[in-house]
Amino acid sequence: QVQVEERGGGLVQTGGSLRLSCTVSGLTFSPYAMGWFRQAPGKEREGVACINWSGSQTVYTDSVKGRFTIGRVNGVNTLYLQMNSLKSEDAAMYYCAAMTKYSGRYCSLDSDEFPYWGQGTQVTVSS
Repeated sequence: QVQVEERGGGLVQTGGSLRLSCTVSGLTFSPYAMGWFRQAPGKEREGVACINWSGSQTVYTDSVKGRFTIGRVNGVNTLYLQMNSLKSEDAAMYYCAAMTKYSGRYCSLDSDEFPYWGQGTQVTVSS
């Protein structure tokens, strides 16, 4: 059984930083790409960043480029999202997801490509 669990959400002031982490279990024998998604109240879920298995490919949505950094440490099955210069529009529930499609060689910001999801962690940005 695949389990995905996020940590690190919380309240931060505008301009501040926050680091999210995500651990995956149950995919020991399958290379997998991973992604971070977010959903604010009344809005659709959007892809924030993704990374392939080796870390050689990262993709970011335009609104977070230069501010967010995605990374992973496969030895501990952990994904990270370093978020700097946070803005009010970054406030949302953040979800971590994993996909084994393409054998982990490529990642995607399309949530339909990801079958394994965590429960989410809330990020609140105050002015």
